[in-house]
Amino acid sequence: MSGRWQLLRLPVDVAPRDLADIFLVALLFYFLLRALQGRRALVMLWGILILVGGFLAAQAADLITLAAILDKVLFYLPLAVIVLFQQDIRRILAAVGQAPLLRFFATAPTRQVLVNDLVLACRTLRSRRYGALIVIERAEGLRSFAETGIPLDALCTYDLLVNLFTPGTPLHDGAVIIQGGRIQAAGCFLPLTLQANISSELGSRHRAALGISEETDAVALVVSEERGEVSVAVGGTLHRDLEEQALRDLLVQLLYFGQREGQR
Repeated sequence: MSGRWQLLRLPVDVAPRDLADIFLVALLFYFLLRALQGRRALVMLWGILILVGGFLAAQAADLITLAAILDKVLFYLPLAVIVLFQQDIRRILAAVGQAPLLRFFATAPTRQVLVNDLVLACRTLRSRRYGALIVIERAEGLRSFAETGIPLDALCTYDLLVNLFTPGTPLHDGAVIIQGGRIQAAGCFLPLTLQANISSELGSRHRAALGISEETDAVALVVSEERGEVSVAVGGTLHRDLEEQALRDLLVQLLYFGQREGQR
């Protein structure tokens, strides 16, 4: 009996600390792949893994020239990863900062945003065919984008929103950024989305709304001056042509209950 159990023993001693180490590393890779799922960075990550595998195979097969070339490529790989994945790295770090244990130290949520004022402003802008782009901050800060516009630091009200987007005013072309229920800046510049399957009828406002929703967890409201429709961009998804009640319900879900995306 003792000989049988001797055969079942592992060749090395595995302590509970080693098992915990393996589990945590596997968990880290799981969350990394989950964060990159559906993004272009995941395709580039597979390309990097193929390069690493090719380098190891070249070394094992004693292919000196190929191994030397891949070795030089992999030497500069960390710098390339930072340049190529800068947006994804920022989103992953922001997601880590939103962990439940860390939210206690976070600033007050955006529940101060007046949904009624937003909905009423969109109704008026829609009826007058005034184009508008309103970005509402949630957990991830928008300070770097607010700094591209004109600082206001004013209470978010229906009248102010309508006046800001009235044609002929200096700030009507840019985006308005709302933080904690206050309009921090107007006339802001936002990054445009790189999605290739966007409808050709969508203009720069919709592309900017999708772009900011891809880089942050912000909620972007768009009023189209051509079609008079109201859309919401969140999480890289555009919810188009929302009626007033649907818009109100979606904003309540996103701003009060912190959902990443609303119901389609």
